[in-house]
Amino acid sequence: MIPEALLNFLDRGGATLWLIAALSVLTLALILWKAWRLALMGAWSGSATAQAVTLWANGQTDTALATVSGRRSLRARLAHTAMTARLDQTLSEPQAREETSRHARADLTEARRGLRALELISTIAPLLGLLGTVLGMITAFQTLQEAGTRADPSALAGGIWVALLTTAAGMAVAIPAGVALSWFESITDRLQADMEDAATRIFIRGGPR
Repeated sequence: MIPEALLNFLDRGGATLWLIAALSVLTLALILWKAWRLALMGAWSGSATAQAVTLWANGQTDTALATVSGRRSLRARLAHTAMTARLDQTLSEPQAREETSRHARADLTEARRGLRALELISTIAPLLGLLGTVLGMITAFQTLQEAGTRADPSALAGGIWVALLTTAAGMAVAIPAGVALSWFESITDRLQADMEDAATRIFIRGGPR
């Protein structure tokens, strides 16, 4: 159940504030979902992959493969793909590199899923707030015009601060969305750099080529 005070607050801001409130719920859901998905992808774990690459460089190919085999981490999956492709005698080195790149692109696309939605929310939320404020100001000044010389300054001030609620609400949604977007982008950029580094080390060192 939504508290009555919150309902009254949303009603004062009109349809625009209701829309911004819906965006706030969507933003929170997206942030939690994205953090959960990145955790499942092993975005904050890479020790096993680093160990496997070291073993590979030392010529312990079987142990290196076993270290990353079956792991859900994107780094480990990429390392396993690169090692398997490098050991595959039916593939030339360019073909093995392309196969590894294909898997890496697919995994990184999955890691970046949902970021466009956060980017869109961080862009449109303050615009919706500004729209609500403009509409509210129009209503306030129409009321002032109709009142003529009998206009009550306190009533006008009340209409203006109510109109400004949507701008504040839009910014309150856009700022967390923008911060979360930057954070997730930094994580995926680091993930991409680690995957590229692991693949490069695997193809440069060790293996039967």
